[in-house]
This record gives sequence, structure tokens and C-alpha cells, in this order.
Amino acid sequence: MSQVEVLTGRPAFSRNKLVKVRDRLRMIDDSVGEVDAEYVHFLHTVETFPEETREVVEALLNYGPMHQPREDGRKPYCVVVPRIGTTSPWSSKATDIFRLVGVPGINRVERGVRWFIDSADDRFARLLHDRMTETVIYGEAFSMIFDRSAPGLLGEIDLSGEPEVALSGANVELGLALSDDEIEYLVAAYAELGRNPTDVELMMFAQANSEHCRHKIFNATWLINGSRQQQSLFQMIRNTHRSINGKGILSAYSDNAAVIEGPVVARFFPDAADQIYRVVEEPAHIVMKVETHNHPTAIAPYAGAATGSGGEIRDEGAVGRGSKPKAGLCGFTTSHLEIPGDIQPWETRFGKPERIVSALDIMLEGPVGAAAFNNEFGRPALCGYFRTFEQRVDAFSEWGYHKPVMVAGGLGTIRGCHIDADEIPVYAHLIVLGGPAMLIGLGGGAASSVGSGTSSSELDFASVQRDNAEMQRRCQEVIDRCVALGSQNPILHIHDVGAGGLSNAIPELVNDARRGGRIDLQAIPNADPAMSPMEVWCNEAQERYVLAVAQEELEHFDSICRRERCPFAIVGQATEEKILQVKDSETGLTVVDLPLSTLLGKPPKVQRVYQTQTKPLAPSAFPDVDFEEAIRRVLRFPAVGSKKFLVTIGDRSITGLVARDQMVGRYQVPVADSAVTLAGFDTYRGEAMAMGERPALATVDSAASARMAVAESLTNLMGVPLESLDRVVLSANWMAAADHEGQNQALHEAVSAVGLELCPALGIAIPVGKDSLSMQTSWITSEDSQSVTSPVTVNISAFGPITDARNVITPELRRGETQLLLLTLNHKARLGGSAISQVFEGFEDECPDIDDAKMLKVFLETVQKLCANRRVLALHDRSDGGLIVTVLEMAFAGRIGVDILASDNVLADLFNEEVGIVVQVPTSDVASVETDAVAANICVAHVGRTRMDEEIFVNVNGREVFHSSRSALEQIWATTSYQMQRLRDDTECSDEEYGMIEAHDSGVSERLLFDPSDNVVASFTSARPRVAILRDQGVNGQIEMAAAFDRAGFEAEDVHMSDLFSGLKDLSDFRVLAACGGFSYGDVLGGGGGWAKSILFDEAIRDQFQRFFEEDTFALGVCNGCQMMTQLKELIPGAASWPRFVRNRSDQFEARTVQVRVARNESPWLTAFGDSRIPIPVAHGEGRAEFENAKTMADFEASGMLAAQYVDSLGVATSYPANPNGSPEGIAGMTSATGRVLAMMPHPERVFRTIQNSYVALEHIDREDGPWLRLFRNVRVAVG
Repeated sequence: MSQVEVLTGRPAFSRNKLVKVRDRLRMIDDSVGEVDAEYVHFLHTVETFPEETREVVEALLNYGPMHQPREDGRKPYCVVVPRIGTTSPWSSKATDIFRLVGVPGINRVERGVRWFIDSADDRFARLLHDRMTETVIYGEAFSMIFDRSAPGLLGEIDLSGEPEVALSGANVELGLALSDDEIEYLVAAYAELGRNPTDVELMMFAQANSEHCRHKIFNATWLINGSRQQQSLFQMIRNTHRSINGKGILSAYSDNAAVIEGPVVARFFPDAADQIYRVVEEPAHIVMKVETHNHPTAIAPYAGAATGSGGEIRDEGAVGRGSKPKAGLCGFTTSHLEIPGDIQPWETRFGKPERIVSALDIMLEGPVGAAAFNNEFGRPALCGYFRTFEQRVDAFSEWGYHKPVMVAGGLGTIRGCHIDADEIPVYAHLIVLGGPAMLIGLGGGAASSVGSGTSSSELDFASVQRDNAEMQRRCQEVIDRCVALGSQNPILHIHDVGAGGLSNAIPELVNDARRGGRIDLQAIPNADPAMSPMEVWCNEAQERYVLAVAQEELEHFDSICRRERCPFAIVGQATEEKILQVKDSETGLTVVDLPLSTLLGKPPKVQRVYQTQTKPLAPSAFPDVDFEEAIRRVLRFPAVGSKKFLVTIGDRSITGLVARDQMVGRYQVPVADSAVTLAGFDTYRGEAMAMGERPALATVDSAASARMAVAESLTNLMGVPLESLDRVVLSANWMAAADHEGQNQALHEAVSAVGLELCPALGIAIPVGKDSLSMQTSWITSEDSQSVTSPVTVNISAFGPITDARNVITPELRRGETQLLLLTLNHKARLGGSAISQVFEGFEDECPDIDDAKMLKVFLETVQKLCANRRVLALHDRSDGGLIVTVLEMAFAGRIGVDILASDNVLADLFNEEVGIVVQVPTSDVASVETDAVAANICVAHVGRTRMDEEIFVNVNGREVFHSSRSALEQIWATTSYQMQRLRDDTECSDEEYGMIEAHDSGVSERLLFDPSDNVVASFTSARPRVAILRDQGVNGQIEMAAAFDRAGFEAEDVHMSDLFSGLKDLSDFRVLAACGGFSYGDVLGGGGGWAKSILFDEAIRDQFQRFFEEDTFALGVCNGCQMMTQLKELIPGAASWPRFVRNRSDQFEARTVQVRVARNESPWLTAFGDSRIPIPVAHGEGRAEFENAKTMADFEASGMLAAQYVDSLGVATSYPANPNGSPEGIAGMTSATGRVLAMMPHPERVFRTIQNSYVALEHIDREDGPWLRLFRNVRVAVG
């Protein structure tokens, strides 16, 4: 008989986090004293463990920072566990480890948090848990965590009486969001079938035909002023593709993502035949997709944003026969933050309904969720935005984003032979790849199609999702291995599982192939046996794909999945007849039996009607505001201010193919206009992406807002060397409150402006996009009903191939005798919808607009030409905040003072947000740049000149009207980010980073004692020694590690831990081993803990590693590999005093470019490095070195094993963020006593080329080899 074992773990949170919880509890009861929390583990077992098994279990669960046991004797207040009936991501990963190391009798391992509070107010519980994803248990009733009810029953809706009434009742009860005409359609369809529908069929129909999935409004007919329009909204968007005859576009509107032509490069991946990494010369075509995940983010921000990013990543990886995500973007629009103690004058404090969280909570939790998924999956997050907006309409309504915009997108790559799906033969296997079904996200497609406040809280609860990026990584590894086979790829067609779950994905898969499908419900992997057939078929459990594999290819596909430890299940077969049948083999019941034409063939009968209304133009009367206060308010406005708190939580160096991220210059200031990735490891060609959105303008003119969003996305690309403007393509994500007063007209006019006018004039297509048209939140108060409505919003993401990443121009001002020129389309200075109009009342005006589309094209092409010959030193587009912000951000990046020049119309000059670009030009080149610009009819204004100091002056016609220092203004600009960071992360770390703005620091820079271009392996031209590029499930950094060793003269071989466990490979075959970075097992048992313990607790594998370390071999462990190796120190000679690595001092994942000093160490890895200072990226959540005791630390310091230390301009870094994790003595890496084993937390493999660094000094930009390539070359010399 099963039972539950309970084992207490280490502290769940840092002291800093607990203080923040205590302070929140004191808002309820000010007598609350100290608060403590510890992990508690629940093991659902077949029987009681024998003693030897218990020792293994306790060792597995021994993770986290060291602590002193509590001795206060307090009784626990409660235990917070995952929501009853669900399985947490932690549980899924931890249970994998227990089974892998052979712990017998384990059904499942789960984890909760036990809280100790010296008071017992019932109201505390709501502050200690998320009701959407967690449950509070009082006492010791832990068996309920694993309770399973009897399986739910198949439902049937009786249509024998009044069928419309019956279906209308089911519509409400199940939350189907069916329209009246859909109910009529279903009545007729089932009358023809001669039977009643099952609840499964109705839920499936609702998901497949939801607004979310079928885009009914974008496909609707429009009747305007009584006249039927010739084109739907979607046809207007497709017009952009037709207008360029699809030039350079390989796939549009027909798959999970769009595809454009990419350059021919040397693609680098392991050969399927022998797992040796090799290059293949072929086109690297570019995939792009941008999604939204608004509704889930409004009710559970972390999970909603995480699964939003995860779902979009699946879209990028499930194009045709399989593709590969490469780089991501993320953005948020919310209502005002209303930071406690920092309320701003423009914040309206309008209130919100209980069922959604506040904008503050969304921005504290949502971005962390999105970043965490990208980090764990292994996709760099390189681009994004953040905006708050509210505008009062009357006492009971306002414009705003209580239902937030959560945008997730990115670009990927695909092989030419895989763009189009292959034919699926009859009897082909239909397969579910990835995790099991769980009762999460049920009905999410329909839920996201209705406004917040119009569905019940129980249905909101049902649509909450959960993430498991490590599982998705395993799925992608399977896809990658299949794709590497080229034309022999066993995947015939692949589709991600998203809205509607399998009930949407499988019908779409077979329908696309003009097939039917026969499915066995019992074959679907299922983690919750209590689910009903409807719940099994329709749930939206994440990290799943559906795909078709021919019968003869199944064995090969199975071997790939087993190697990657990725679960899959054959759930059915493709059929000739286009009917979908789902049967339950256990009960014999038919769950679904529908012609696909009935399920998917109903064209939505949607029509939108409006009479054109004309908005009166507001008078251009500006209030009298204090100039200094105007600067302060605008710099504090979230859309303008620093976004650093959103940037440093996301890994921006993973893949080793990043050339330009958000951070700019040696001081790493987040002001980049665009992101740039490389197409391969031996080319400077690549891809760029940027974003544009101007929703506040839509309250004045929705068409202008849409045009300006497109323009902003393009001006953000002007610093990169595009192949040509007509190679740029856009994604358009449309949000609106459909049918709200005036919004149908606003939406139609905005789409028409972009689809029929602007983009065709620019010669730019929109081959991909999304719509979310329920952007309204309503609720009832004691006084009246209230509502917050979002204006028409279009988020534009621009993508395009580039010629040479070395020629990217950033906003960083350079020192020297230079001037700042403003390039514009005209001399207009409209202020409507601008930042200054949002932080002060009374700036009613026309809004900025594109008055001449063809002139915009000339403008963009001319700017590209001006940048082509390096006359332009720095470039930044004018957008939120106007010219004053553009110039200040450039000054912040370079820490250079500026004299800003304006006319008597200083507010309009400096705060208007018309299209414009500021360029820094050497004084000697100003005349030629000006001549070229004027020749193209571009307006040029001299708006500033750089200074030798860091002072900022504003001069009006030679008269000083404002003076401040760069540091003072930058601190104002950074304050919102700083306040958010203090609320979310460690308070002291936040204070230290904020203080660095005014510190006299030199930033990151090289100080080398060797020449990186000195190729010390040039004479080794024959043999290429083998290096094992070692990974485990969840590791994501193996390709760049292999590329670094390959460049240094090794033959890099992909080695999965499963190869060692199966005996397929043995470490004795290698002289060098490299353990890669990532999130092995999701780091659920501490960073690298699961990986290390899978080695330590398997006798054969343990012996294999021990023998390897004892022989004349070399080993490198980076990041996750470093964490793993330090936990293997008992196997490594001369490593006894090594520390292990625990949670960062900041309480946050840290992704930064830092400096390290390489110690004078005799290790062969570090030859010639001694005392060099070198920039390097870090990306980890657990990088703080922790020693067992003071003696161990003293032994380490005396041993000479220190390899690298974090440093700043004063020496060893003790403060944050130069020391990004709080390691004592700035410890960043160490060697074994012999020097043959090197373990380090920073990532040398990601920057072995100069171009891969976030900051490169101009004098080094043409140098190919980065300093860290020497590390890999050194060990090649040592191997001989």
C-alpha cells in the first residue's frame, strides 16, 4: 500500500526575501515578528524505505545554501503546496532523477514550503501563496497532495428536447464562448449525424473555432456606412505580401511561423552518423514568429508569461518538418505600476477587479517567468519593450491595460528541405512528443477570446498553465537530431500543442495533410488518472508536440527519443477517410466521431458594422510646465526609463551567436535599438530584429498609431547594415476591444493604414502575426460598474538579414570633437499621445504620424547609406520621451557630457516624438553627411555637441536653460527600474548597482598580457584529438562549446549521459571532457545537483568518471558543468577544498558581461593568461561559491587553485554587480591541484570570437579571435 514520506529540507528563501514577506504580513498585523520558511519534501512511495535507500534519498534532497537548524520550537503556520490535482514542474524533474539513480518504489516526489510565523491570522495565507497555482494546507494532511479521484465520466448533451437551449446551457457551463450562429450550426450538424454530442466534441469545437484560433474578426466582412468592404482585415494584411510578390519569403500565413530566405553559411551541428560536430554549407533560412499571452498573464503572471514564451518557442521549432529557435524577444504593456511609496503624479489609481493581479505584480513576476523559460530552454532574450498606460475617460471608465499585453517572439532557423511538411501516408503513426496530460490550461483558447470579467473565476482558474522548459528542451533536442538527418528526417509533419491542447493540434495536423485520424484516448500519456475524457483530450498541458512518423521510421525515431530521454507515445494512426475518431480502449466508449469538415469546415459568420465617426481635433494649447520637472517626470515614465530590471534576468549570450543585445557600451546601459545574431560561427552575416509600438497615439488616431509603430520598428533597425530595406519583414500583433464604442472603426482604420497603404509603399510585407481582440476588463463595485479598455494596439516586430555584424552602430557616444545631428522627415512637432502628454495634463494635440510613406522609405534608405562608410559614430532613434531622451540615453551609454541645442519652442523641440534619428558625426564629416541627407530631402538639425566632461546643458539660442550632471539624470532615468529591482531582488544588491551610476568606474575593458591573434596551434595541422562535449537532459550550451573546441583544433563529439549509461560510449575514449552549461534536470536539486548525483549514485558511472579524472586527461566544466564538477570533487584528485555553488546573493538569475582577472595559475588551460583582465558573460542563478567551513576556504586560498576572480576598476570585486553572485574573494573559477581540471561559472565558450562580446572597443572590432579562444588553444597544445 502506498504511503507519503515527509522529509524537511533547507531554507526555502533568503533572509532578504523573508524580510519582504514579513513586511507584507505586517500590513495585516504589525505585531508579526521573524518569519521563516523551509522546504518540505513529500515522497509518494510504494512502501517504507529501507535504511540504505533512505540515505540515498536524504543525499538527493540535500541541496541549497548551508544553514543553522532552527531551534525556536515554533509550530508551523501552514504548508504551501502545488495546487491539489496538479504536478509541479519541480516534481516532474525531481522524480526523473530519483528514478534514474534507481530509488525503488517512487511514484512521485513533490515539494512544498513550510511557513513559520509567530502569529496566526487567517488572512496571512493569501499573501503566502498564489491561489491559481498553489494550495494551503494547515496541519499534516499531506496525503491529499497525491489523492486521486475516480476517472471523470464522458459527458453527453441531450438534444432530444430543445437543442438550442441544451447547447446554450452547455455553452455557459463549460465556458465554450460559442456564438449564437455556432450553436445553430451545431444543432444542424448533430441532427444530420443523428446523435447527441459528447462534451469532448463540444469543447474541441469551441477551441478549434475560438476567436483565438480562427481569428473570426480578422476574417469578418465589414459594412461601413452601409457599404460592404471588399477586403477583410486579414486580406488587407495579406495585401502586403501580394504587393511585393512574396520576394524573399518562403512561407507565409500557412504554418506556425513565417520563413524568409537566409544566407548560405557553414551550419554547425553533430553528424547523425557518428555524433561528430561538422559544418554543412547550406542556406540558413530564417524563421520568425511573435505571439501574445495576455489573459493567462493577467491571472497568474509568472506561469502565464513563462508559457507564453514557451508556446512561442514551440511555434519556432515546429515549422514544416522541424526547425530551431534561435533568439527571442519579450514585451509587456500594463496599466500604471503604482509602486508603494513611489506613486507618480500621473498615476490614476483607478482600481481593479479581484480576479486579476495588479500591474505591479505582473511586472514583478511575469518578466521573471518569461526570462526563466527562455533561460532554461536555452534561447537568448535580446529584444523587448515595457510600457504603462492609463488615461481617464470618466468616473467609471478609462483607457488602460488591466488586461496586459504580453508579447513573446523571436527568430529561428530551418533547413530548406524541411520548410514544407511531407505527405503523411495512411497508417502513419500519430505521435505525442513531450510531457503528459495534466489538468491545466483547460479551455484556454476560449478563455483568451473573451474579456476579463466576462468569464467566471472558476473558468479563469481552469485556464492557468504551468511550465517545464527542461522537458521542452528535450523535445527540441529530438527535433534537432531528426533535422540533422536532412532528407532522411523521420518527422513528416510537426505541430506544437497550444490552445485547445491535443483537441486542436491533432485535427490540424491530419487536416493539413488531407487525412483523418484514429486515436486511442488511453494511449495519451496522462499524469492525472482522475481526468475525464474531455479533460484528457482538451487540456493545454505544455511542452508537447504532435507529429507524424512513417511506420518504417519508428524504430529510428524511438532510438533518438531514448537517447534524449524524451518521452513520446503513439496515440493513433492517420486514416484515408477525413474523419476524426477518438476512442477509449479501456471503456470501449467513442469519445469523438466527427468529420473534419464538421469540426474545421464552418466558416465563421462574422460581420462588423459601423458608421464612421470623426473625432474633433483638440486645440494645440500647451500648459505652462517647469522645464526641469518636465525632464524629471518624463525620465521617470516607465516607457522612457531604464529597463535594466527586465534585461539582466535573461540570458543574452547563450548559443554563442549573439552579436548585439540590449546592453550598450563599456558601462552596459540598456539602450540598444535592435538585436543582432550571427548566421554561423565563421561568418559576420546574420539577422537583426527590433520592435515598435505606440498605443497611446491610438486614443487620438489609431491609423497614426499603427503607422508610427511600423516606423519605429524600422528606425530601430537603422543602426544595423541591412541587406536592403525590402528584405525586412514584419510581424503585426493586433490588440483591441472589439465592439467597444468606436473601436471597430479604430481597428479597421489602423489595419487599412498599414496593410493597404504604408507597407505596400515601403515594399515591406507582413507574413506573420496574431490578434487578441478582447482587451477590456470590467467589474462591479458597490457604486457602479467599472471598465478599463485598451486602445487599438499593434506591436510590430521587424526582422531582416544583415551583411556584417561588425558594422552595427550603437547609441554609445564616442569621445572626440563631434556633433549630434537630428535627421527627420519634416519639421513638425506634434505632441498628442507623447510621454510629456501622459505625465502632464493639458497637452492635447494632434499626434505624430507618417504623412508621406514614400518619403519614409527614402529616409530609411538614406540613413542606411550614411551609416555604410563609418562616418556615423553613434545612432539612436527618437521615440518615447522625444529628442531630450534620445540624446540623454546616448550620453548615459558613453558617460559623456552634451550641450543640447533647442529653439524658443523648447518643449515641442525636445519632447515631440515624431520620426527622427540622432547621429553622432565627427565635426570634420558633418558637412558631407549634411549634404548627402539634404540631397535626399531629409531635414537636418544641429541638436548638440559632445563635451569632455559628463555635464549636460540645454541651450536655447545660446542661452542656458538647464544644467545637470550625467549621473544625476541617469539616476532619475534608472529610478523606476531600481525601485522594481528592490521590491523583487536583494535590497542591498539593488542599492549597490544604483550607486554605481555615479561611481568613477572604467566599465568593462580588456587588459591582456598576450595577443589573442597568436595562433599557438597553427603547427598542429594533422590530428584532431577527440573531445567529449558532455551533456545531460536540460543542458543547452553544447553547440557553442563544440564550436570553440573545433576552432581550437579538436574533433568535438556529442556525448549524452545516456550514451554512458547505456554503454554506447565510454570516457576512456577521450583525452578531454567538457561539461556544458544549461539547466540539467531544471536544477531542481540545486545547480548541477541532479547531474552530479546521477553520477555519484551509479557505481559504474561513478567509476568511469573517477578513472577519467585520475588519468592524464583534461576536463572543463562551465556554468552548470562547473556546478556539477564541484559536486564530483571527491572523484577529482586535488579538488578537496573546492567550494560548491549556491543561490546568487541578489536572489535572482544574473546575466551580465563582467570582468575577470585570470590568476597566475600553472594550469595548462591558462598558459599566458596570468593577470590578464578580460570581459566575459555570466548567466546563472546559482553562482555564489560556498565553502564547507573556514578551514576549507583557507586551504583553497593557500592551494593556488584559484583560476579567475571577478574584478572592477579597483581590484577584486566585492560589490554587486561587478561581483554578480556574491562569491567570496570574487571567485569565478578554479583548477584542480594538477591544473588539468578547470571549473568556472562564466562562459568563455560563448565569446571565443571578438564579435560575440556584448561590448567591443572600436579598435578591436575587426579582430576575429577573442581572448578566450586562447583557453581552448592552450589545452590543444597540452594534449600535443
